[in-house]
Amino acid sequence: MYALLRSNKKVLSSFVFAFIFNAFLLHWTSTFVGSTPWLILSLGLSLFYLPLALVSRFGIAAYPLLFIVLEELRNKFPFGGFGWARIAYSQADSPYAAIAARGGAISLSAITLLLASFIYFVVQRKIKLILIIPLFTLLIPNNIVFTGQTSALMVQGNVPKLGLDFNSRAKAVFNNHFESTKKELANNPDIDFILWPENSVDVDPFTNLDVKDQLDSIEQPLIIGAVLGKGGKFLNTSILWGGEMPPTYIKQHLTPFGEYIPLRSIASAISPYTDRVTDFEPGQSQVLFKVKDAVIAPIICFELVDDRILHEAAISSNLLAVQTNSATFGMSAESAQQLSITRIRAIEHSRNILSVSTTGYSAVINYEGKVEEKTAMAKAQNIYASVGLTSDKSVRDKLGGWASALTVSWLILVAWRLRRNSR
Repeated sequence: MYALLRSNKKVLSSFVFAFIFNAFLLHWTSTFVGSTPWLILSLGLSLFYLPLALVSRFGIAAYPLLFIVLEELRNKFPFGGFGWARIAYSQADSPYAAIAARGGAISLSAITLLLASFIYFVVQRKIKLILIIPLFTLLIPNNIVFTGQTSALMVQGNVPKLGLDFNSRAKAVFNNHFESTKKELANNPDIDFILWPENSVDVDPFTNLDVKDQLDSIEQPLIIGAVLGKGGKFLNTSILWGGEMPPTYIKQHLTPFGEYIPLRSIASAISPYTDRVTDFEPGQSQVLFKVKDAVIAPIICFELVDDRILHEAAISSNLLAVQTNSATFGMSAESAQQLSITRIRAIEHSRNILSVSTTGYSAVINYEGKVEEKTAMAKAQNIYASVGLTSDKSVRDKLGGWASALTVSWLILVAWRLRRNSR
């Protein structure tokens, strides 16, 4: 912000800042596909930051407002948005992270920017208390009452090898998770349900009868992640296994260029890996899994960055289950970043979260965003989790879309007041 004010080339400065920020943050996207897609993604996202140069016209007071508007635009456009780089997701350990439970991730991003602006004005020997008034929202009660308890076995079975072809050996990933589960149940069968990660069943369990029989042999309720082939279409699913027609959730927010290819002809000219991606079909609605007192809403990987999906899942459940697969990003920072996003979502929606990955990190996260237990990367490890069930809505979920509207309105008021006082 300070550098931007001093720069004579504000558009260029905005772009350089944005490119460096995104390139470092998203370097994991190049792990197995090379640098070209990573650079294109970083360059494309950097264009969203160019309007920050308008601070020269509207004044430094408009910086937080501009940044938040651009961040929200990037979260939704293009191709459903790419909200991975949201400022809020870096604040899981901040003393004011609980603001997310009052106003959502957007308000946590906003207060981070307002605090930065406050520090800037203090350095300039000016005190602008209006910038830190939102901190008082922490005084708004966000009372959460536990209505029950559930126990789960979270299985991180690992994969034969990291990379794009992590499931190239048919049933290998499934066998890892199945054998690990049977071993654990032999020692401790007293659990309410078992949670496997995304892609833990690497073949269609409805058409591979031996896999189906093995799944049927597990007596405890089992939530799996499986790719189904249906009428020539592929579906990324979470299934509460059991019965002829088990409850099945189909991933709604697919990963662009990972689970489907927008602008395929152009993408094919850029990357040879494009032809290896078969387009998946998105689901259209939330499906809940009921196990005793637990009403579980499955969230599949990239859906974590979708505000609508998380809101709908939280208000209809008392526990969130995140299923993900980090095998295609190796030992990069992707999994740690996703864990940070999950922690903010737990705070935002006042829900305990069980997050399980094929390769790590898998974790138990409480409704305050604290990691209670975590596995290592690229190891077969399991977690026995006992977590509370919360039915109360967070303040953010009670407000719904008003949380975003109130945040933006406050930023407009701050920009107007500070600009008016500077005249």
